[in-house]
Amino acid sequence: MLSAVDHVQLAAPPGTEDQLRAYYGDVLGMTEIPKPPVLAARGGCWFAAGAVQLHLGVEEDFHPARKAHPGLRVTGIETYARQLEERGAKVVWDDNLPGHKRFYSEDPVGNRLEFLEPTP
Repeated sequence: MLSAVDHVQLAAPPGTEDQLRAYYGDVLGMTEIPKPPVLAARGGCWFAAGAVQLHLGVEEDFHPARKAHPGLRVTGIETYARQLEERGAKVVWDDNLPGHKRFYSEDPVGNRLEFLEPTP
């Protein structure tokens, strides 16, 4: 029986860890968490915010997905979007999901991320 999503893995090209740290840490406000040594040798980096974990793994022939993405629930979405924009991230609002405010952004390697908040 499934009980929760443990993490979401996204791919990234080799050598982009510093860019990913700047985006996921400084822009999104996530905390980098240590990878086990055997996995750290492969490159990439892991991040957490509360119970949410995003793992960025190195993929030699990387191509960002155009449609696939994690959907990340936030509180205070307008404030959060403004903070992302102030930190240099592009924010694209989308009003096509009834009962939610949401926007999309991309990390520095082109991974699509959805941020959403239910509306009352």
